Amino acid sequence: MHLFLQLILLGSFISFNNADEIDVNGYLAYCPCMGRFGNQADHFLGALAFSKALNRTLILPPWVEYRKGEIRSRQVPFDTYFQVEPLQEYHRVILMADFMQRIAPQVWPEDKRVSFCYMERKTLAPNKSSKPDCHAKDGNPFGPFWDTYNISFVDSVFYSPLNFDIHHRAMATKWQEKFPASEWPVIPFTGAPASFPVQMENRELQRYLRWSPIYDEMRHTFIKNKLPIGAFIGLHLRNGIDWVRACEHVRDSQQLFASPQCLGYNNERGSIYFELCLPSKELIIRQIKRLIKSVKQSNPKNEIRSIFVAADANHMITELNTALSRMNVSTYRLDNDDPHLDLAILGMANHFVGNCVSSFSAFVKRERDVKGLPSYFWAFPKEKERHVRAHEEL
Repeated sequence: MHLFLQLILLGSFISFNNADEIDVNGYLAYCPCMGRFGNQADHFLGALAFSKALNRTLILPPWVEYRKGEIRSRQVPFDTYFQVEPLQEYHRVILMADFMQRIAPQVWPEDKRVSFCYMERKTLAPNKSSKPDCHAKDGNPFGPFWDTYNISFVDSVFYSPLNFDIHHRAMATKWQEKFPASEWPVIPFTGAPASFPVQMENRELQRYLRWSPIYDEMRHTFIKNKLPIGAFIGLHLRNGIDWVRACEHVRDSQQLFASPQCLGYNNERGSIYFELCLPSKELIIRQIKRLIKSVKQSNPKNEIRSIFVAADANHMITELNTALSRMNVSTYRLDNDDPHLDLAILGMANHFVGNCVSSFSAFVKRERDVKGLPSYFWAFPKEKERHVRAHEEL
């Protein structure tokens, strides 16, 4: 009898050597192989909801990062940036390194490791077998991700027509019936078992994603030591060449990337427009001035004293300092680029203005929603020409 089936007959959790408990409900693993951090974070929330619906322990994957000049991705342990314990308030989770070291030898022998994908993926290696396969390790970051934990696959499973929308059509039950833990103790997906952007129903799971102690300390230290006393606005700017090119697709789309966060998932608050994706410098400065004046009127005892900017290219420090000099507001950025510290600081700002289309901004917005902090988007709602002309003196 298969070891895992024996465990199921004995109970939900089995302890080996009085140390590690085996979850007989099974485990779920995946490669966060689409996009950079913002996309991976969206997918993580979906994967967390999916694993809970299937009642399988989620194996926390490392974050996949790409460094300039390096041809292979780097895998950064999950708990580098976020705590594990708060996630356990919602559902069972385990770090991937811990699972591979302590649990995998008991429930996931090397000759039983089968990758899961929706349908056949074509191989990138011309000499490989033509047998239908997930080719789960073909290319970057797929190969480096699984190699980090010395994982290889002996076969593939195509799960079509199942999907990951566990909020409708009893999908979780269908997964459990087709892939019971007794036969499939570990389901390793070639990609994230989640949609992008994050489903509306999964946005609230952000509350369980809390910064690690080191990042929490770094953001408090920066705010205390670098920013002047008083309220500050956090800005996120996307203006790099890759983003400029991506925004060209706006004219052909109703939505783009994370735009449902301001337009609504069914475009109930309008369709996408170019300025929403790539606001001009003039619009940015105009909107910031309005916000500073609004805060001064509504909360005169805690006026805006500084701006913190996170950006993928141009932080507009000189332009903002010049434009805001008469308002006694100064502009700051990190001395050394650290996107995750940017995110952590933006989450603590008194006010935040982000890019509606960006999943990076979306992460900040969700964190701030959990805390009840105000957030806004560039060029949203859409300015009217006469409104702009009437306020040029701002």
